[in-house]
Amino acid sequence: MLIGVGLRLTAGLVGVLALGVCQESLAQSAEIETVFVTAEHLPLSAGHAGFSTVVLSESDLAPFDRLDAALEQVPGLSLFRRSTSLSANPTTQGISLRNIAPSAASRALVLLDGVPLNDPFGGWVIWSALPVEDIGGVSIVRGAGSGPYGSGALTGTILLSEREDYDGISSADISGGNLDTFRAAGSGGTQFGPFALFASGQAEHSNGWIPVEPDGRGPADNHTRLNAGAALLRAETDLGDGITLSARGGYYNELQGAGLVGAEAKARGETASLSLARSIEPGGIGWRLQAWSIASNLSNTSVTTAAHQASTAPANDQYATPATGYGMSAAALGEAGPLHWELGADLRDDQGESREFFNFSSALDNYLGARRSGGQSIIAGLYGEGAYDLGPWLFTLGARGDHWSTSQGHLVQSVVSTGAVALDQDYAGRGGTVPTGRAAVRRALDDGEFVRLAAYAGFRMPTLNELYRPFRVGNVVTNANPFLSPEKLDGVDIGWGGEVDSTNWSITGFWNTLHNAVENSNIALSNCPAGTGTCQQRTNVGNIDALGLEAEIEEKLCGALSLRQAVSWTDARVRPGAATPQLSGKRPAQAPAAVITSGAVWNPLEPLALESDLRWVSSQYEDDLNSIKLGSALVVDLRADWQISDGIGLFGRVGNLLNAKVATGNTTGVINTGAPRVFEMGLRYAR
Repeated sequence: MLIGVGLRLTAGLVGVLALGVCQESLAQSAEIETVFVTAEHLPLSAGHAGFSTVVLSESDLAPFDRLDAALEQVPGLSLFRRSTSLSANPTTQGISLRNIAPSAASRALVLLDGVPLNDPFGGWVIWSALPVEDIGGVSIVRGAGSGPYGSGALTGTILLSEREDYDGISSADISGGNLDTFRAAGSGGTQFGPFALFASGQAEHSNGWIPVEPDGRGPADNHTRLNAGAALLRAETDLGDGITLSARGGYYNELQGAGLVGAEAKARGETASLSLARSIEPGGIGWRLQAWSIASNLSNTSVTTAAHQASTAPANDQYATPATGYGMSAAALGEAGPLHWELGADLRDDQGESREFFNFSSALDNYLGARRSGGQSIIAGLYGEGAYDLGPWLFTLGARGDHWSTSQGHLVQSVVSTGAVALDQDYAGRGGTVPTGRAAVRRALDDGEFVRLAAYAGFRMPTLNELYRPFRVGNVVTNANPFLSPEKLDGVDIGWGGEVDSTNWSITGFWNTLHNAVENSNIALSNCPAGTGTCQQRTNVGNIDALGLEAEIEEKLCGALSLRQAVSWTDARVRPGAATPQLSGKRPAQAPAAVITSGAVWNPLEPLALESDLRWVSSQYEDDLNSIKLGSALVVDLRADWQISDGIGLFGRVGNLLNAKVATGNTTGVINTGAPRVFEMGLRYAR
């Protein structure tokens, strides 16, 4: 039924867009694709076709100016809240798949050419650090990852590949619109002696919007604003004998206004990686060695609001959160007839500390308390995976073992006026070993269809933020929990799909169980600081069972018109332990039951392309107790591109065409809404 709804919504939208006309496009001359072998780009696992995998090409990403928004073409993939990174606080930009249990810390692993991008302190991803112009393609593997993807791939893995253009500017655009929006971005490369250089960057600004409806606003409300910039540079050289060396460095800086006077967040950081690899030859062995580092720092101020949004008062000043993540990996790949195999090891070392002031006194106009909290976590893993490809049959089996440990955990609170230590808590180190694995079988049928069956298990180590840092939002205090156990997810998929004429389609049913789920649970009010109304703590609440369905279909109706529709439905329910019986049968917070996406591209004239995108999200709950409901939302975007000359085009975009009021949060009794209708125009160059 949901697929039918998506089809009908798309049909109606396309009817307006295409005016009932379907024109055949001119035949295009065949182009020969040039393939570059780089140090990072070892191929996907040979057995990836046995799992639920979605691939987005450069052309799929091109209409979007934000990578996280482009990824939302895949239903069930979302940030913790409904906001995009245009307005979302950095600490809520964690990404998850399948709506099993969205988390601000991310329950999906994000890799850029093998290098993890999840923040070493909080697990979130700073999406403005990744210009769309930098990315050449995305592969999204849904379901718990094992083998080459490593820990953190709990609900899936997002594999980003950087562009490989070395002969000038490959992509650039400049645009502006209402909300004082401005964006400039580009990427390109060149040959410099024995080195191939590739660079990308972006700068953007938005004055944002006031996220509270006019009838509920007060002096406390302000614009959500954004100032962000990012730059990346990669240098690569051929060492001979199929061996390449690649070095990459990146920098980002972002400021987000929270929509309340006195509340804002700043995120900045640097990334670096070094890769040495040998390409795979038929019947031979390829290998890759990688090392990387991530340095991040977050500052975040939060406020409390008076009744009727009359005023704000400081609640917390997280003035610095220095964190570093180091890692390395080694992998060998080979093939022997129909057998393809991979063996590898990886290590990740994350450490960081939050430094902040809390417990503001209006009488003294100053904070009373200061706090430092943080620690270190290390995860080391070994894995092996093989795929046996017999033509119509594909079998894959992988196993992995990870050892995790935490150390240097601490929470130190002091009195600002005297410097006296009020609390000095050191937490004993902990550790353990977690085995995981995955297996799949796929059968290609004679009529272009296929069937497949997959089973998998993965795990996620709680972040340093979840383990050690308490925080406050409005009048709600959330305490950390240094004794959290790792989350583990196991599940099965069964899929069916195929390619018939100009239609590609697939449908997958899945059953997943998330064990030791980290959620918030209410605790005794006596443990709350003075002046707060609600107190909760991060807890392993028990299990979350999820039964779901996901389906996609792409159709090329004629040479000028193509359609895509996708749907995700997940019935996720908490099955708690004895400590949190109040969560029994509840839906996880921020987890909608259904998401439908739909799109159409129409070329009525040779230089003109019209595109529509639709995304409908069912209702969801703000909190774990399901006491605050956020209604369903429908967002429609339109875009028009006019090719002026070879590679240069003029584009216009209307975001949220219907000016829908999308509820994004309700933590203080006031409903916040997402972006209103947005108009943008710009110039784009693409080769």
